Amino acid sequence: MGHTLDVKGLCMKFGGLSALADINLSIEKGEIVALIGPNGAGKTTFFNCATGIYEPTKGTITATSGEGADIVLNGLKPNEITAKGLARTFQNIRLFKKMTVLENVMVARHCRTKSGILGAIIRNESVRKEHRDTIEYAYEMLKRFSLEKHVNVLAGELPYGDQRRLEIARALATEPFLLLLDEPAAGMNPKETEELDALIKSIRDKEGISILLIEHDMKLVMSISDRIYVIDYGEMIAQGSPDEIAANPKVVKAYLGEVFDA
Repeated sequence: MGHTLDVKGLCMKFGGLSALADINLSIEKGEIVALIGPNGAGKTTFFNCATGIYEPTKGTITATSGEGADIVLNGLKPNEITAKGLARTFQNIRLFKKMTVLENVMVARHCRTKSGILGAIIRNESVRKEHRDTIEYAYEMLKRFSLEKHVNVLAGELPYGDQRRLEIARALATEPFLLLLDEPAAGMNPKETEELDALIKSIRDKEGISILLIEHDMKLVMSISDRIYVIDYGEMIAQGSPDEIAANPKVVKAYLGEVFDA
């Protein structure tokens, strides 16, 4: 197996503040990898560097597509990175709340369609067919997530757990080979979290998509992760299997003790 994502020497500074310092991380094809650590450790900053929201101060971020093409992500814009095959969700849900559930997923197909502004004006048969295909694709995606009954509901009117699932469905509609999930279980009740566990495993097993997630729910992390990376104050302090991480004294002191004692 080759690396789906390979991060070497990643540093991110904001003025004199070092948010990330010499981070090295890799994800193999078909892996579920978790990035954990206390609040403010730099986890979301890492995601923002990997998805083009921030330009790293130093270091390289390279992805390898399903076709084996190496893609240097440094310097690419977020939409370009999405088009290359990396998709993400956000800690704070960022749905288009005044658009319907179906329309939210349709929007994500923009990076995989060919008709532009001119096509929207001309509306020839090929453009109309592409539009029909987009609707069909989006509806089938909603069925996968058991959201089809909400097809014409405004996204902002969905229950919280359904909004979380819709955001993942929208990300998958871009056809990524790597999916980055930023606290997907945040705000979910135990039943919803259990369903999310099965959903994430299904995405990996059925689609062959590699997954990197930030998550504070340690039961979920330990259940689904092949490997775990731990950062604290912007520095990598440990990596390994769930069992290795759970037994690591540095991790227990910096993070797990805090979580388990809560």
